[in-house]
This record gives sequence, structure tokens and C-alpha cells, in this order.
Amino acid sequence: MIYQPGVGGAGPSLRPTDLGAGAWLRRGSSLPKMFSLGSWLPAWPGLAWGWALLDALLQGLVGACAVSVLCSLLKVYLYIQCLNNPERRAEKEAIQAQWWVLEPLHVVVLTGVLAMVGSRVAALVALEFSLRAVSTILSLGKGTHSSQLYLLCQYSLGCGVSCGLSFLLEGAPHGTCNLGLAAGLAGLLATYARRLARHVCTLYELHSRERYCGVCILLLAAGHGIPQLLRRALAVTFAVADLAAVALINRDFLSTAEAVRFWTPLTICYTLLVIYMQDEPRQSSGQQPVYQTMLVRMGGLFILLLTVGRWTDILHILISLLGELWCLLRAGVMLEVCQRQDFTQQSRLDRRLGSRSEETS
Repeated sequence: MIYQPGVGGAGPSLRPTDLGAGAWLRRGSSLPKMFSLGSWLPAWPGLAWGWALLDALLQGLVGACAVSVLCSLLKVYLYIQCLNNPERRAEKEAIQAQWWVLEPLHVVVLTGVLAMVGSRVAALVALEFSLRAVSTILSLGKGTHSSQLYLLCQYSLGCGVSCGLSFLLEGAPHGTCNLGLAAGLAGLLATYARRLARHVCTLYELHSRERYCGVCILLLAAGHGIPQLLRRALAVTFAVADLAAVALINRDFLSTAEAVRFWTPLTICYTLLVIYMQDEPRQSSGQQPVYQTMLVRMGGLFILLLTVGRWTDILHILISLLGELWCLLRAGVMLEVCQRQDFTQQSRLDRRLGSRSEETS
């Protein structure tokens, strides 16, 4: 049937079979819409909830893979440092004796925890760690860095990646597909980083001595640059996460007065937490202050959200407490190694400063 405009009024409506494919597309149907997965599914009430759950799981998987890559690269660096120092042989054997089977379990558990935590609480956790990291870096001496920060930021890194993805892909027409691609890439990086750590802990001592493995030779020459690489990657990640966190929190406020009522106690809470955590490491050593600091941080956010938050935020804070505890327990061996390394580094710096002051006097 051929329809001629202007003959017989409006005329019958055209069907897709009456037009060519190009005319049909020009008439209003778009190619991305044709091949969109959601366009072929019925509009059931529970389908939107299912897509939201899938997005949350994919965001949590990307965050968990980021934490896995961080821990694997840090394990490579610590193992090489302990291997190069004969006095740290016990630490090397402790790192080497970790159970590799638990690595996938850690990713699965952390994925579930990050998926259950809402974007609001994830944003608060990322902001809190950013302030704590900046305060710690400013308090350190010139030329020194804290290896513990790489392990203390595990859960905060996952929350930062999750809320960053939530903000960047908000309203995107193919957000689920983008998250799927991001999860695939993150899983690939995590797998190769885990294989690298296993290869180093198993064969690096032999290969670095025989000089016939390209990976081990590269680590022998440039392995000392791993902390600098991690610092730059974490700085970029938390910078994006902080911007996303502020935007995600502010979108819930209808007026400036509501925003002020929320940000004022939050700023006071964060300031008190930073002051407490600056004094605590000087009073004691070991893993006990790490867990005490974690409880104080989550307790402070819990009390704050009791007054200015929602009941879902309180539930998410309790889930975040479990996530922080899971990450710290899993990294217990590396945390001890980092504490000893930071203590040795700080002692050398103090002796150096003391000798310079004696020379000048």
C-alpha cells in the first residue's frame, strides 16, 4: 500500500513493512533502541528492581576487584622488600604462607558487602578516608610514606569506586552494559595481578638469581616503584570518588538550609575523627589500635547518621563495619609487615634528623 499525503485526509497509519529499513529509522526508531536489551523485555513492575540489583552487584564487583589488585601489587612489593633483607626472612615466609584459595572468596564477600551498601554511606566512607589520608600524609616527614595506608584504604577504595561509578553512569542509556564491561576488565586485571603475586611468591627468588624470567627481571629493576604507582592510582581514584560523593550527597537536599544542617555536624565529626586518629598511633603499636580506630570511625558515623540520616543509612553503616573488619582480617599478615617497615623507616628518619641537629649545634 502506498500512502500519498494530501489525498483523503490524514490517511491510514504506516506500518514498518510499508517502509524500508532506512525510512523506518528516520521515522523515529533508533538503532541503539532496537538492539537495547531492555526494549525486548516486558515492562514488569519487578524488572526495574532487578536491573537496580544487577547494577549494584556489578558496581560492587568492580570495587572488590580494585581492592584485589591493590592487595596483590602490595604483596609483590612487600615480598621483594623482605627477600632483599635477610633479617626479614620470617616476614617473607609469613607472606608466602598465605592461603591463595581464599582470594576469590574475599572478592565474592566484598562484592556482596559493597552491593548492599548504599551510595550515600559509600560516599561518606570515601570522604572520611580522603580526609584521614591527607592528614596522615601532611603529618609525615619529608621523604617518608605510610605503607599501612594502602591496607587501611581497602574498604574505602571499594566504596569510592562504587559511588564513583554510580555517579558517572547515573541516567546513562546503557549503564548496565557499561558496568558489565567495567566488571569484565576489572576481573581481568584482578586475575592477572593475583597470578603475578603468586608467581613472585613462588619463583621470584629463583628467577631473580638466574635472570631468565622477563617478569622477575622487570620487578628486579623497577619493583621499588610499585608504591609510587599505587599512590598515583589511589590519588586519582579518590579525587573522582570525592567529587562524586559530594554530588551524590547534595542531590538529596531540596534547599541550602537542609544541606547546612547535614554538612555542619558531618564536618565536626570528621574533624574530631582526624584529630583522634593522629594521636592514637603515637600511644600504642600493633594491630589493636587499627581495630580501635575502625570502631571509633564507624561509631562516629553511626551516631551522626542517627541524628541526620535515614534508617537505611544506619543499616548500611553496620554493613560497612563488617566490610572494614573483613578487609583488615584478611590483610593481617601484610598489615604487620607494613607496621614494622613504617616503624623502621621512621626510626631511620629520626636518627638522621638527630645527627643533623648535632652537627649544626
